[in-house]
Amino acid sequence: MQLQERYESIFCIVDYHAITAAYEPETLRRRRREMAVSLLAAGIDPAKATLFIQSQVPEHTELAWIFNTVTPLGELERQTQFKDKSQRQESIAVGLLTYPVLQAADILLYRADLVPVGEDQVQHLELSRVIARRWNGLYGGGTDYFPEPQPALTPSRRIMGLDGQAKMSKSLGNTIGLLETPEEIWAKLRPAVTDPARQKRTDPGTPEICNIYHLHKAFSPPTLVETVAVNCRTAGWGCIDCKKALAGSIEQELVPIRRRAEEIGNRPQIVDEALAAGAERCRGMARQTMGDVKERMGLA
Repeated sequence: MQLQERYESIFCIVDYHAITAAYEPETLRRRRREMAVSLLAAGIDPAKATLFIQSQVPEHTELAWIFNTVTPLGELERQTQFKDKSQRQESIAVGLLTYPVLQAADILLYRADLVPVGEDQVQHLELSRVIARRWNGLYGGGTDYFPEPQPALTPSRRIMGLDGQAKMSKSLGNTIGLLETPEEIWAKLRPAVTDPARQKRTDPGTPEICNIYHLHKAFSPPTLVETVAVNCRTAGWGCIDCKKALAGSIEQELVPIRRRAEEIGNRPQIVDEALAAGAERCRGMARQTMGDVKERMGLA
């Protein structure tokens, strides 16, 4: 959580985005809460950063509608994630198409200039810049009221799911949860996809094309990552050996998070207070932005 030490940081639990897929209301409520607990347990400090739930700040959807009026349809249809997800659906909801417009509103409502994203979100962030540019050109009065946000990419720019086919996504069922038990994680890791060339234990592999190796790069120390690479290329290890080592690295990372999550779970007021304070702060910032936007657009 180095970002909160270096920048004024805002973390949003995006429940409006979540409802673009099928869901049960009680499940949504539970997952919002679990996400808040997970983020706090992972290190977000409410004294240093702002954590809130998207739907508790209505200006997100208000600004999204305004941005819909300046966003070209072609830009939305070209979004890779829309094309990928729409191919898997018989009936495509408008929310899936305009998802990145709401994402732009999430960012620009707070006039953010730096956004931590994975590689898969870079295209959406570029659309946010396009929207900011178009709105500024139409209503900025010769100024860049909305900044054009830039990506902050981490060394692990894309973490693929355990199927090795797409990024980790709950909707695809290919994820590892922060609060899952070691047994649950191993049950997912054991059958996970590896280098297809390694049909037998004695077959040498190519770590660069193995998703388990890339997960090692995200979770394991550099010395172990190198050991994994060498043993993969020489067939010194089988894939199960590699997965066991990864399970150990993941466990080392998650133990303190689980411990903090249990402590937070026993004191629910910590979550309530953090979310309430975060929403209140963001509502103040959002009202200021929307006041400026409406004034410049002739809506106020």
